[in-house]
Amino acid sequence: MDFLKIFTNPVLLIPGCSWMIAQVLKVIINAIMTKQFSFDRLVGDGGMPSGHSATVTALAVMSGLSKGFGSVEFAIATIFAIVVMHDALGVRRETGKQAKSIISIAEVLNDYFSEHDTHIKTDKLKVLVGHTPLQVVCGSLLGAAVAIIYHLIANG
Repeated sequence: MDFLKIFTNPVLLIPGCSWMIAQVLKVIINAIMTKQFSFDRLVGDGGMPSGHSATVTALAVMSGLSKGFGSVEFAIATIFAIVVMHDALGVRRETGKQAKSIISIAEVLNDYFSEHDTHIKTDKLKVLVGHTPLQVVCGSLLGAAVAIIYHLIANG
């Protein structure tokens, strides 16, 4: 069955492994920095290293190693990686900054209107949704390293 080959396709599996490694590292780094252990970081966005960058870079590198660095597959994966990492640095990072601002405004308003027992709810806003350039670079290096290590092990 061709469908079952998805479970043995390294071009699919290695980027997933890179994402998992990045997320575990994110939990560990967050625990060291905050002195608190948070399982939310395991699936959360933002933080060090970028899981998105690790995933798409591993995909591009695996595509290049598998199909050749002159292939259409590598070109598509590389453009996809650039778009995802640019988005993590730009739009998603700005969204996090805006969430921080909205939460600050809501806190001021809540203090001002506390006598009316009206509260503006902001607990659903995510602040960590984007990445710093260092987080993106580290995620990308992680993804490339995982792909290259897999390739070296698999091909002797």
